[in-house]
Amino acid sequence: MAAISRDEVAHLARLARIEMSSEELDHLASELDQILHAVDRVQEAAKDNVPPTSHPLPLKNVTRPDVVVASLSPQDALSGAPASDEQRFKVPQILGDAE
Repeated sequence: MAAISRDEVAHLARLARIEMSSEELDHLASELDQILHAVDRVQEAAKDNVPPTSHPLPLKNVTRPDVVVASLSPQDALSGAPASDEQRFKVPQILGDAE
């Protein structure tokens, strides 16, 4: 027996205000039936002695320690820029009038 009928799919389509042809309803009913059967099989596998998990393997977040290192000076950072002004990159204006 099907887990979801064609009439139930048609009802859901009406609720969602989705127009579906007869062929689409038949196809979607079959597809949803297969999906629901697959969900049933997964639920059968989830027994009481199996703890719920978000991942089958234990995960450990791998991070590196924060180490303070010297960064570029403003002069070094701007050394390759075509134009700069007051220790900032100078670029052509792209929005509205300059204030």
